[in-house]
Amino acid sequence: MTAKYFNPYTDFGFKKLFGEEGSKDLLQDFLNQLLPLHHQIAELTFKNPEKIASTAKERKAIYDIYCKTAQGEQFIVEMQKAKVNFFKDRALFYSTFPIKDQAKKGAWNFELKPVYFIAILNFHYDEEEERQKFLRAVCLKDQDGDIFYDKFHFKFLQMPLFTKQESELETHFDKWVYFLKNLENFDHIPDILNEPIFKKGFEIAELSHLTPRQYDAYLKSLVEYSEVQNVSDTSFGDGEKIGIEKGIKTVAKALKAQGIAMDIIMATTGLSQQGIEEL
Repeated sequence: MTAKYFNPYTDFGFKKLFGEEGSKDLLQDFLNQLLPLHHQIAELTFKNPEKIASTAKERKAIYDIYCKTAQGEQFIVEMQKAKVNFFKDRALFYSTFPIKDQAKKGAWNFELKPVYFIAILNFHYDEEEERQKFLRAVCLKDQDGDIFYDKFHFKFLQMPLFTKQESELETHFDKWVYFLKNLENFDHIPDILNEPIFKKGFEIAELSHLTPRQYDAYLKSLVEYSEVQNVSDTSFGDGEKIGIEKGIKTVAKALKAQGIAMDIIMATTGLSQQGIEEL
């Protein structure tokens, strides 16, 4: 069956949904489900989403959107597309950027605005099954569990651990997670998501609404997504080359199964017609 909507875990899909001026209301609505009442977003401003990714390879694994509330509170939305080494270390490192960006020249009393680091993860970072949590909210606490510093928060969403079905959705946040996790597999708008904010999301994600150039960009993004999914670590060399080759073949098989034209699959993956037919 040909997919009707794009994969929101791809670089193209996520930025199309959450990283454009015309879809800021979607990002705002989603984030307000995660932020406390006293930090609900009234306005968003975007910064360079690839500011902290130093290499092209790293941008295939992570990308970020910097946001700011009308009151000046800052936070990061990070989309993590594949399991990488030292994820927690990376999360801590990336979260220091909006902290350091607040430094002022000249006399400054070091007062900081709050920072939220929100990561939507399409993998498990909790290795021990008994300790796995879909939503993990982290802040700085002391030895008694009391909050030591209330301006620095992490929120990690391990999407594979969200298992609720349509009949089990209870909150607006549940609906958002269900929408993101299943978007690529929907062939119509479920009744429970028949709300203006989600209808707009479906409209943006519908592949038939993309221009030819956008559709080509999406297919290339899909290849990159599959490459990253098939690379088990961030090392370079033969292991990565093998992973990339497997990823390209996986994408070619998926596009073939969706009925995509042979010339488009060849142009997108770089494979020959014979190679694609043999998959």
